[in-house]
Amino acid sequence: MKKLKNIAKRPSWDEYFIEVAKLVAKRSTCLRRSVGVVLVKDKRILATGYNGAPRGLKHCIDIGCMRQKLKIPSGERHELCRALHAEQNVLIQAALYGISVKGSSLYATNQPCIICAKMLINAGIKEIVIAEGYPDKMAMEFLKEAKIKVRKI
Repeated sequence: MKKLKNIAKRPSWDEYFIEVAKLVAKRSTCLRRSVGVVLVKDKRILATGYNGAPRGLKHCIDIGCMRQKLKIPSGERHELCRALHAEQNVLIQAALYGISVKGSSLYATNQPCIICAKMLINAGIKEIVIAEGYPDKMAMEFLKEAKIKVRKI
């Protein structure tokens, strides 16, 4: 069998899953930051998540951003937001459909915040692969203490 020339370089698994996370982020309804995540185990996608308002509630893209109006800096006062974070949504989606996430890897467009880091620790996530950082040093400290490997690609 003749091997065909590969027109485009085939992405590594890390590149592939980060690109999927970037595509998922395009569904975000946040006006400040679009975040997408993909939970993966054994090179299979378990669930995806993006940041946005809870199901059935109005989105910030429709009614405006409370955090912008209050001039709240990024990484602070997470409770003053209509949206769930992408990491929260992916864990909820997995739970909703009975999918165990223990031992899985999270691919994310951005580093998780401290709230999401704590949730990911308790969910049994073993590794986090990120494309971009986030201004939350405590999150990285918690992930390190929990021995969750964090890689930036």
